[in-house]
Amino acid sequence: RALTPQTAETDAIRFLVGTQSLRYDNQIHIIDFDDENNIINKNVLLHQVGEIWHISTSPADKGVLATCYNKTSDTKVMTCAAVWRMPKELESGSHESPDDSSSNTQTLELLCHLDNTAHGNMACVMWEPMGDGKKIISLADNNILLWDLQESSDKAVLSSSTALEGKGQLKFTSGRWSPHHNCTQIATANDTTVRGWDTRSMRQIYCIENAHGQLVRDLDFNPNKQYYLASCGDDCKVKFWDTRNVTEPVKTLEEHSHWVWNVRYNHSHDQLILTGSSDSRVILSNMVSISSEPFGHMVDDDELSDQEDQHQEEKIKEPLQDSVIATYEEHEDSVYAVEWSSADPWLFASLSYDGRLVINRVPRALKYHILL
Repeated sequence: RALTPQTAETDAIRFLVGTQSLRYDNQIHIIDFDDENNIINKNVLLHQVGEIWHISTSPADKGVLATCYNKTSDTKVMTCAAVWRMPKELESGSHESPDDSSSNTQTLELLCHLDNTAHGNMACVMWEPMGDGKKIISLADNNILLWDLQESSDKAVLSSSTALEGKGQLKFTSGRWSPHHNCTQIATANDTTVRGWDTRSMRQIYCIENAHGQLVRDLDFNPNKQYYLASCGDDCKVKFWDTRNVTEPVKTLEEHSHWVWNVRYNHSHDQLILTGSSDSRVILSNMVSISSEPFGHMVDDDELSDQEDQHQEEKIKEPLQDSVIATYEEHEDSVYAVEWSSADPWLFASLSYDGRLVINRVPRALKYHILL
């Protein structure tokens, strides 16, 4: 279920995948994709504490990552979170594959636990997007916890927290830290509701009740438009919101036929949206109308003669149409995770329940259409 790009690695194409096995030691697989030769190399790190439900990587330090994992104690299962460091030689993406992978499996070094004894099960860990890798937020049951990692990340100090209050069993399912507003906002999903929070006051700033007809699974912020947020859920829909006016979604996508587990904006070209679902499909959509370039490439006035000028004006007024670019059907099971590469904006990975990882790229024709 757990997949993440190595956020701080911007040269090599690298993803991290976590395993969920009850019988064996769990592992983190470091997947390096050698683009020139079309080869996937894999290194394995032991994660001996339990099944991995979520992975996230430091935006500042290639060697540091956080996991949420299951731990069984006295017949009770708890989901805990910890921050780890990978061995030095594996920190940056390399194209050498180990000769004999069985003999040199290395272990992750534990930096610190995010102590959740008082707060409940950890759903996810988010790093401050533009930060130095010292600030993280974890969601535990109905609590939002903001942590400061000390100098060598060997200790996490809880700097502030807030709890979701209301009737019933309140539990966060996922959250995202917004890259905008000086990184002072996060969005969380619980049940069918999406909420925005200010990390300075830990107060709620907006609330989208019944954002989806059923459970909200995932959220993502548009990297280029500060008020735009995407959500997806068990009602098979993907919705796009303007957080200044949350009464109605700006757009809704209804291409999937089962739960949508994941939605991701492309980091460079925000019209490209990736979704993965229990219908075993990955869908790449082109949401031009709500992107930061709704009219395609803007042309300078100087470039046009008068006659062209009128044509061009008509052209500019006509926004491009939203459409599904491609549907990928390489998976035979529920697709639990889709992620864009941090190094190559045209490349993405998807992971399904049966353990299959697929790396794909945006169709070349579309890439050139966007670039040229």
